[in-house]
Amino acid sequence: MADKDLRINEQIRVREVRLVDDQGEQKGIVATLEAIKMARDLGLDLVEVAPQSVPPVCKLLNYGKFKFEQEKKIKESRKKIRVGEMKEIRMQPKIAGHDLDFKSEHVREFLEDGFKVKVTIRFRGRELAHTEIGEQVLKRVLARLEGFYVMEKLPSMEGRFMSMVLQPKASIIKKTAAAAAPEEAAPAPADKV
Repeated sequence: MADKDLRINEQIRVREVRLVDDQGEQKGIVATLEAIKMARDLGLDLVEVAPQSVPPVCKLLNYGKFKFEQEKKIKESRKKIRVGEMKEIRMQPKIAGHDLDFKSEHVREFLEDGFKVKVTIRFRGRELAHTEIGEQVLKRVLARLEGFYVMEKLPSMEGRFMSMVLQPKASIIKKTAAAAAPEEAAPAPADKV
């Protein structure tokens, strides 16, 4: 709900409101002036949380704290979104098997974290005459990443570079998000004495 949509205290102009107290319990339909008085007695604000209902639903709460919590939730949700962020892994066509495994593992980790990944092969000198070797390297990378990616851009030459862009499968992103959620919610272990 947008901040500007919320009316508080005297901004609420209806005669009666459906009141919810600071504990979350329904108090029924109450006159607006009486609800404002109850809020002031408790040192809280009367906030209209559902203006579209008849009568509007209002809640007794600390408006400053409520606003702070809303902004905090918005910031947290923005942190988790990785739209447009891209990582790049560079290789050469004469890459060794172990190095290819190592770089493919990094690509997999980036995909699991929700990043798009640009895999680039850099050709130098006479290597440009054998771009098919670069294509084979990219195919070997894809074979190691089976089930983790969706091909966004097929391998293509751009000057001395051959590159492709991979994005994570939706199922991979959901799994990592679900795995991260319980870790954040789990309480810290107590020290044993």
